Amino acid sequence: MATRPVDFRKGVHGLVALVADVLCADPYGGDIFVFRSKRNDRIKLLAWDGSGMVVSWS
Repeated sequence: MATRPVDFRKGVHGLVALVADVLCADPYGGDIFVFRSKRNDRIKLLAWDGSGMVVSWS
């Protein structure tokens, strides 16, 4: 889970870059990455499903 809020305008490519650069993790390793908005009222989930990246938000 990212502890700092992220810009929710970021798409898949921006979130993958954050995972690789900031979290020093492999975005294609099967883990689920959780990002929160600045207002703490929304989250985005990023996961690799074997055939592509999946982004879900609420």
